[in-house]
Amino acid sequence: MTKIHNLGFPRIGAKRELKFALEAYWKGESSRDDLKTLGQQLRQRHWQLQSGLDWVPVGDFAFYDQVLDMSFTLGNLPERVQDFHGDALDNYFRVARGRSAQSASNAQCCGGVAAGEMTKWFDTNYHYIVPEFTAATEFKLDASRLLEQLAEAKAQGVTVKPVIIGPVTYLWLGKAKDDSNKLALLPKLLPVYAELLETLAAQGVEWVQIDEPILVTELDAEWRHAFNTAYHNLQDSRVKLLLATYFGQLAENRNLAANLPVAGLHVDAVNGRDDIEPLIIRLSADKVLSLGVINGRNIWKTDLNAVLDWLEPIAQQLGERLWLAPSCSLLHVPVDLDSEQKLDAEIKSWLAFAKQKLGELQVLATALNRGRDAVKAELDANRAAIKARRNSSRVNNPAVKAALAKIDAKLGQRQSSYAQRALKQAALLKLPKFPTTTIGSFPQTSEIRLARSQFKSGKLDAAGYKAAMRAEIARCVREQEALGLDVFVHGEAERNDMVEYFGEQLNGYAFSQSGWVQSYGSRCVKPPILFGDISRPQPMTVEWISYAQSLTDTPMKGMLTGPVTILNWSFVRDDQPRSVTCKQLALAIREEVLDLEKAGIGVIQIDEAALREGLPLRKSQWQEYLDWAVESFRITANGVADETQIHTHMCYSEFNDIIAAIADMDADAITIETSRSDMELLDAFEHFNYPNGIGPGVYDIHSPNIPSEQHIVALMHKAAERVPTEQLWVNPDCGLKTRQWAEVIPALTNMVAAAKTLRASLG
Repeated sequence: MTKIHNLGFPRIGAKRELKFALEAYWKGESSRDDLKTLGQQLRQRHWQLQSGLDWVPVGDFAFYDQVLDMSFTLGNLPERVQDFHGDALDNYFRVARGRSAQSASNAQCCGGVAAGEMTKWFDTNYHYIVPEFTAATEFKLDASRLLEQLAEAKAQGVTVKPVIIGPVTYLWLGKAKDDSNKLALLPKLLPVYAELLETLAAQGVEWVQIDEPILVTELDAEWRHAFNTAYHNLQDSRVKLLLATYFGQLAENRNLAANLPVAGLHVDAVNGRDDIEPLIIRLSADKVLSLGVINGRNIWKTDLNAVLDWLEPIAQQLGERLWLAPSCSLLHVPVDLDSEQKLDAEIKSWLAFAKQKLGELQVLATALNRGRDAVKAELDANRAAIKARRNSSRVNNPAVKAALAKIDAKLGQRQSSYAQRALKQAALLKLPKFPTTTIGSFPQTSEIRLARSQFKSGKLDAAGYKAAMRAEIARCVREQEALGLDVFVHGEAERNDMVEYFGEQLNGYAFSQSGWVQSYGSRCVKPPILFGDISRPQPMTVEWISYAQSLTDTPMKGMLTGPVTILNWSFVRDDQPRSVTCKQLALAIREEVLDLEKAGIGVIQIDEAALREGLPLRKSQWQEYLDWAVESFRITANGVADETQIHTHMCYSEFNDIIAAIADMDADAITIETSRSDMELLDAFEHFNYPNGIGPGVYDIHSPNIPSEQHIVALMHKAAERVPTEQLWVNPDCGLKTRQWAEVIPALTNMVAAAKTLRASLG
């Protein structure tokens, strides 16, 4: 009998219950007990939704991040929080975001500290808190979180499969703060893992899912050897280990994975189909093979009939050794399609969210175990939906395909070199040295959210909504004038999300009501659904930004999201290459850039925050991606005159190893995240002569902490050691949408003061 299981479930709740509970706690509006109770209720609800599985994951729930959870389980706390004697959950939030809750008197509790560095989880839009190591790091087991959730699950009658991050991946994910060799810590780490597994065995656990996704990356000999060391040390555990990989192919790591002394292996059969036949040959006759046959990263229905055609011979060969699951944790998709009441009915019939994906698993298992006739109605309905989507005229637009065919190399070229452009832009903009700006958004206040909600519900007409947004834009302009910033933004009051806002105005997109996905902590995004060929029927931002520019003589940045980021932060169609879809987006956003220029906007920022996260996990595949990604950006940006200054922005991405590709984008200025990494992300500039302007972020906007003028000056001095001062801008790490005005004003005041100090000391 084929068995089915899940690698992880979305934890935010179908209605973002966890988000709102976290933010209420952090604001001091609810108690710690309230938050913990909500967490317990969500876990119970999610286990119930998974009750049809043979094995249900436990330990996949986190109040902020699963990697941070693992750090606390292993007792690996940064030194700056080790002396905290309060509640462990508050210390957890201190690492996650710099501080925990506010007391009733509005004084910050739990002592502000530097938040842990945050970066992308492999090639997803999820962010994790980076573990910190030194040569002296010690580990000590704290299994309380797992044991608590295990007891809850058992009380609910759940057939449990605890989920933990494996020791080799855990070390790989972290950063050695003293440049020591992370792998030298493995001998100290493995006894703690062995103790954890023994603790779980003592609770009657049979299977433990141990995630080692780095097996789908290109590993050098030292890391490959670490896998053998780790799992030969853990092979005497009394629990059975299901080693899980996902997000790609094992390729040259097949032999390594197949021969590790574990009871089972999970592989991504969506992205790594070519791995399966060689693995079946290599696996010993007693090992379970779990195949991730349902895409855990996208929301399209699985072609169940095609999957069964492929699976049936494998099931005959493996028998009860075959398990089925999604390709990866369902953390990356929304919870339940059934909650969508307004989504276009035709497009909805093509989709599957987390709950529906588990239903697809059950159909596959039933067909394999009892025959296809047992689920004939389900398979027939699935076949009809797949066919309808393939043939829909809404998906295919001949005019868009014709425009794509006309793309040539000239479309991506600026008229002159950066050196020539910079002289013309300097004469026009007249900016001081160390010019100050922000990344785009200002706080999304309760008034903004109320106006948007009332407009969508029909309680506020278009004229009233426009007036409300204009009032917020005017406020942003006034605040920036008072601060003395050098290049303004309009604040993006009218925008719900930097991708969804544009998708709503492009043909080829659809939108869910409740398709929320966790990005980090309490931050959720609702990726738009890119289902068809893309075109722009009319201007999208020109009216708002022109209005903002009319209120001031200071240069106003036009704010756009770039094609690569729109692609990577959408649920993208899977029926054509991503490169084709990206170039369709590039042509559409190019039209907007040209319209902004015609309207007199002299500075235009095209955000490519997600450029790096789209990189394949294997470096050997990077160049192909970078070629079409950079080409798409250049198509978007390079139709303008020399005098128009093009900016781009990238956040929370290690980009040192793609610095040449970023230079090839040829933006006049790039702003990046560097504050949490203490400017370490600028190390690439020590060996690469980056020619254009660069703004290393000096204000960590993902933390409520307010940077001092002295701290900003110190960061910029570090930047000036790597980048010529005439190229440097001063700006926050990212947009200010999630912050409060009470935090933003003092932080930006200090930033502007720091820029003045820098002009005096380094000018």
